[in-house]
Amino acid sequence: MTTTSDPASPPATGRRRLLELVADHLLAHGASDLSLSELARAVGSNNRMLLYYFGSKEEVLQQATLVAFERFPILEGALRRLRTDDGALRDRLLRVWADIAHPDNRPFLALFFQAFGVALYHPERNAELFQRLGGEWVAEVQQALEAEAVPADRARVLATQLVTAWRGLQVSLLAGAPRDLLDASYADLVDRLLPVEK
Repeated sequence: MTTTSDPASPPATGRRRLLELVADHLLAHGASDLSLSELARAVGSNNRMLLYYFGSKEEVLQQATLVAFERFPILEGALRRLRTDDGALRDRLLRVWADIAHPDNRPFLALFFQAFGVALYHPERNAELFQRLGGEWVAEVQQALEAEAVPADRARVLATQLVTAWRGLQVSLLAGAPRDLLDASYADLVDRLLPVEK
């Protein structure tokens, strides 16, 4: 945590306030390729202040997207519940998709994919974001599978398949595919991937 005794570190309260404002703006208007100046004006700030707190436009967008994520508790807790809830692994995996696809999460899902699309135009500036997207969920799902006695190598493959499926299902959901068809497709995939439960 930053302190006022460290003049090189921006105060946490001002930084958080700006992140909340940027998150508000992104959820309301999306993450189209705004200039830093446009973004600063939209939240009542200026370029210099945003750069002071975040260093770059890419960093403020990434950090604000994480703040926005915190506002969607059903989505934010989906993987935690996979690891901690009782019940059969199959049922918990189906619950993850149900949590992700909950209608309340639609604004964040739209923001996530728009921000991801914008980031693709500047991969050299967004390496950390891509690393997070490619690894964090996979690692968490792998841990949940290993806790069910799935061997580590197999758990890594299954986790990658499941996370990849969730990403594709989210895109289809946002594009208007029928929810019941997506649910049935995912359930079929889970049944094909999982070892038979005794």
